[in-house]
Amino acid sequence: MTSLEQLTDFIVEAKSRAYVGGGTPRPSSRPGSHDIGYERDRWRYLDSYFGGSDFAGQETVWRGDEPYWAMNYFGRIIRPELIDGAKAGQVIKAALQAMYREKRHFLGGMQFRHAHGYYIDSSCGLTEHFSGHEVIFVDGEEAYELDYRGGLIRC
Repeated sequence: MTSLEQLTDFIVEAKSRAYVGGGTPRPSSRPGSHDIGYERDRWRYLDSYFGGSDFAGQETVWRGDEPYWAMNYFGRIIRPELIDGAKAGQVIKAALQAMYREKRHFLGGMQFRHAHGYYIDSSCGLTEHFSGHEVIFVDGEEAYELDYRGGLIRC
């Protein structure tokens, strides 16, 4: 298995055990941040974000002591009369759990029906360089959106 395959597998594993899996919060790495992490062998993952219903964050993976991969994201509730942060979080967690379990990847190509909304995640690129957009529709209206982009870190 190449290191890129190992990285992708680790990202899926870490994401499924951190935010999506209800991982244990870590001490804040920056004033006001919410942090959740995961480690295995030489790999280390940290998801650090600010906000609630409107939020921004970054996920980073280190191999040993070297930063190896990162993804930035910004999400927001567009129509608070249709969905709130708690319900959006339930939709996202359920959709991502299904993606990680069924497809063993973390990028796009996902549509998921949930009692609180219809989730769509689309992206272009692969683990080494990508960008994407996720949305939740409620009653046919776009109620939530998130943009993300990331890839390998090279020094």
